[in-house]
Amino acid sequence: MPVEISLAGDDFERWRDLYRLLMDCFAYMAPRIDPPSSLLSMGPVELAEKAKAEELVLAMDGERIAGCIFVRLMADKAYVGKLAVDPDYRGQSIARRLMDAAESMAAKHGAPVLELETRIELHENHAAFAKLGFIKVAENAHAGFDRPTSITMQRPVSMTERETAA
Repeated sequence: MPVEISLAGDDFERWRDLYRLLMDCFAYMAPRIDPPSSLLSMGPVELAEKAKAEELVLAMDGERIAGCIFVRLMADKAYVGKLAVDPDYRGQSIARRLMDAAESMAAKHGAPVLELETRIELHENHAAFAKLGFIKVAENAHAGFDRPTSITMQRPVSMTERETAA
């Protein structure tokens, strides 16, 4: 059975499993980034709350969560965050498929771009997002920092996707 990409339903309750996936996937960055990831201030309850304000897209291999992405739809963009793919599933285009699902949602919503932020120190993430069609559009500093701590990247929502959604 192939990995399926779909929106988490209202009946999704596996917040501890999702939290574990995110913590495992984001652990490598903890010693490298400053300030610490916002994920460290979250738990399963906060993820469930986040999903009430944003769309949660899941990659499922049967009952196993293979990946996820959160999508916040706004008038001028769709902000994507907390992208994670279980290491056992890397190299299978799951991140691309999750991002493509986010793009389809953005198109249906009329948002012209996908946007994300990634930490300045995580050059491998910059390269991975560039392979997914994102370009750097800004550098930002978290509150209290006098140097850039993150970059903003955007990917246009294809005209084909927007026309299909119309």
